[in-house]
Amino acid sequence: MYRNVLLLIIASFYLLACSAGPAAAAKPVITADTTYYDTDTGLYLLKGNVRIEVSSRVITAGQAKVSLSSLEVWGSDGITLAQDNIYLTAGSVYVYGTRNKAILGGGVTLSQPHITITADTADFNWRTKIGTFTGNVQVTQGSDTWSAASVTYNIKTCTLE
Repeated sequence: MYRNVLLLIIASFYLLACSAGPAAAAKPVITADTTYYDTDTGLYLLKGNVRIEVSSRVITAGQAKVSLSSLEVWGSDGITLAQDNIYLTAGSVYVYGTRNKAILGGGVTLSQPHITITADTADFNWRTKIGTFTGNVQVTQGSDTWSAASVTYNIKTCTLE
């Protein structure tokens, strides 16, 4: 009887370890010059050379707050967001990790080899790869540059919508 219970416990631990494997790979790697965990708010407070890496997505900032429970990031001071061929810079960012969405402010620039878009603010969805840029928008494609109040850009299809 004890042997069966022991085998059941070992099997349970093994199943838990196997199911935790993929989730563990999705955990962010976070570095900063100074890191403080605020137990009252449940937020990591990061300052200086902040780097948050989740899979191939990397966010850098001068300072940030991170909630690992809700997968939210509030960052400021020289924001960069990079993933594959996507490169965005901004003054500030709010990331809804569970929705794969980022709201950028303080002057935003999307840079790709064939297009550059600057704007006051932007909403970007990492799942759909669609960004909506608003306020003083400037688009440069090749030698053509034009202005607009708002543009939506699809990175997958390289088209303005």
